[in-house]
Amino acid sequence: MRETFRGWAEALETFFLEVVIFEERHDFRAKLTRAFLFGGSKVFQTAIKLRRWLYNVRIFRDKTLGVQVIAIGNLTLGGTGKTPVVEKFARELRDAGRTVAILSRGYRSKPAPLHIQFLNKILLREDQTPPRVVSDGKSLLLDSEMAGDEPYMLASNLKDVVVLVDKDRVKSGRYAIEKFGCDTLLLDDGFQYWELRGRRHDVVLIDCQQPFGNGHLLPRGTLREPPSHLSRAQTIFITKSDGNTAGLRARIAKHNSEAGLIECVHHPLYFEDVFSGERKGLDFLKGKKVASLSGIAQPESFEQSLVKLGGELVYSKRFVDHHRFTQQEILNAINRSKKRQAEIIITTQKDAVRFPKIDRRDLPIYFMRVEIKIVSGASDFQDCVRKICFR
Repeated sequence: MRETFRGWAEALETFFLEVVIFEERHDFRAKLTRAFLFGGSKVFQTAIKLRRWLYNVRIFRDKTLGVQVIAIGNLTLGGTGKTPVVEKFARELRDAGRTVAILSRGYRSKPAPLHIQFLNKILLREDQTPPRVVSDGKSLLLDSEMAGDEPYMLASNLKDVVVLVDKDRVKSGRYAIEKFGCDTLLLDDGFQYWELRGRRHDVVLIDCQQPFGNGHLLPRGTLREPPSHLSRAQTIFITKSDGNTAGLRARIAKHNSEAGLIECVHHPLYFEDVFSGERKGLDFLKGKKVASLSGIAQPESFEQSLVKLGGELVYSKRFVDHHRFTQQEILNAINRSKKRQAEIIITTQKDAVRFPKIDRRDLPIYFMRVEIKIVSGASDFQDCVRKICFR
């Protein structure tokens, strides 16, 4: 049943990308869908304004936990490179002496049993289930299916940072403070999470390649909030920067001219065998025929990076974002890559955590480990960290 639902969800996501985002189809059904969803965007915009107003007049009440909160998020759905930025903040704050917990809602993690969710809603009771502990700051405790892709990846890369998963991040924040003594909470995908305030610093990521999607709010586009809501941010990251950002900077300044502005790129570190853990340097791809396999929001930049590192891309297979691979899909990718005479398959670390074990390995499969490299605004980033640490 769950696999059937996942298949429907992925089919719907594919339709959404083709018809709504990229507008690749122009038949009557596609045009009717776009018109219908445009009306939905107006309703969504009204709902956002109403929700914000309810918080401003204190009908909806936010909470404070007495510790520093850093909310890192996007204006648009996915694809901005948020996870490496969360990792960089966690490392910098940890190295500065803070006890850090990353709080994630665990997108597409395994939910609580349906009967428990149903009873909580019927009885109008607060969910008392403790948050899932992906990492206690010492050990990795959950797999990617239970934790979700990004929390599992963060916990794998940050061995001494607490990583918790729960939709209620007030509850998980309180748990991090009481159980682990954390004094700094990083809200992964937290810009729209207004329930937790206190000493809060908002960080927004904007993709240089697609800064505001197609300009429409959900469900007609990918905007979760209007661009004018950038005014809430204290720090803005321009990710995947190509150096030609004068126009984008001017657009940002119209909404927020006070925030620290930082440009960064995704910088490859090394390649690691998905199954054996063997690592190779960046010159590993030079002169090789390469196949790519990915299930991420924007695979183009990943594939282009393989070419920039000297690989000849002879085959690429793309799945929808957060796709959980089956053994047969991996084997099919291996067979098709071999037909194109590929010598190696490269995937992303985010995808690698969703790989099943496979019976045969005719081709080596490596993931590319990346980190954020700041190319402009390094002083703004250090100022941001100092203000958080010594506030």
